[in-house]
Amino acid sequence: ILWSITVALGGFLFGLDTAVISGAEQAIQKLWSLNDFWHGLAVAMALYGTVFGAALGGWPSDALGRKKTLFWIGILYLVSALGSALAQDVNTFMVFRFIGGLGVGASSVAAPLYISEISPAKSRGQLVAIFQFNIVLGILIAYVSNYALQGVGGEESWRWMLGIVALPSLAFII
Repeated sequence: ILWSITVALGGFLFGLDTAVISGAEQAIQKLWSLNDFWHGLAVAMALYGTVFGAALGGWPSDALGRKKTLFWIGILYLVSALGSALAQDVNTFMVFRFIGGLGVGASSVAAPLYISEISPAKSRGQLVAIFQFNIVLGILIAYVSNYALQGVGGEESWRWMLGIVALPSLAFII
């Protein structure tokens, strides 16, 4: 049960990483003078990564095992959070958001698989549901943290909003 709850943190990161962009998107549009096309592409880049991560997430889970795959997913979340927060141009920003999307997609495959494999049959559904609950909790916390970080660092508060994902990513890796 403890391992299932720990692995369900992948769902929290899923929701947090997906929704945290909502607090940063207007600032990055203004900072890099993005037209509608580039703004939309920059914001959606994580979702493109999610599609690839979900489509390909089973491969490392089978090749490396679920537990090692989850560790590397945590690394993807961490690298994405730090890289996105520190990006100096929109192209670098999009690369790091895509990397985070790979983590989101792969965790949507690997975490429920791992939870279902280690859970006792009688509580398997409830424990996998914790992953789903954590997705929604991550979305909520993204909005709350964006609100709390609004104005912190002035014009650069968007960097804090995106970088905050690094903290639970570290917890997921450890």
